[in-house]
Amino acid sequence: MAGLEGMEQPRGHGRATAARWSPAVEDERALKALELFGDPTEDEVQLPSRPESAATARRLAQVVVLRHWGLSPKMTEDAVLLVSELVGNAVRHTGARAFGLRMLRRRGWIRVEVRDPSRGLPCLMPVQEMDISGRGLMLVDKLSDRWGVDLLPRGKTTWFEMRVADR
Repeated sequence: MAGLEGMEQPRGHGRATAARWSPAVEDERALKALELFGDPTEDEVQLPSRPESAATARRLAQVVVLRHWGLSPKMTEDAVLLVSELVGNAVRHTGARAFGLRMLRRRGWIRVEVRDPSRGLPCLMPVQEMDISGRGLMLVDKLSDRWGVDLLPRGKTTWFEMRVADR
């Protein structure tokens, strides 16, 4: 959990908690999200600006990075986390009804874009160890190779890029 590094997390007890997550279930959900919303590598996928859309965006990122692009589980984990952070910012701070997700790959790089209709710029803020929010862009800054914001006539695209090894 962002902001709680080094702190013990509560552990669930019982079968219901243990059965809730499994890689096979997540793969199935990711493939279902791809079927329902579209492929963000082919065209921008529109998602409603609601907190639950972060889970959909994470699933789309997971299936694209791990399955379509065949990148490592670590690269997938980092990309999924950063997608979640950009989507969270779009949902929390823009007041938009929807946002767009686009994922691109070119030689040696992956790029993820989140487009929203707000022209308000995200701001990388200093965070303290015990802060419980405000870590999103710090994570994007630390885990991506580069990131930025492109202003559009009606809104902006916030993006990050990560270097990948080509086979």
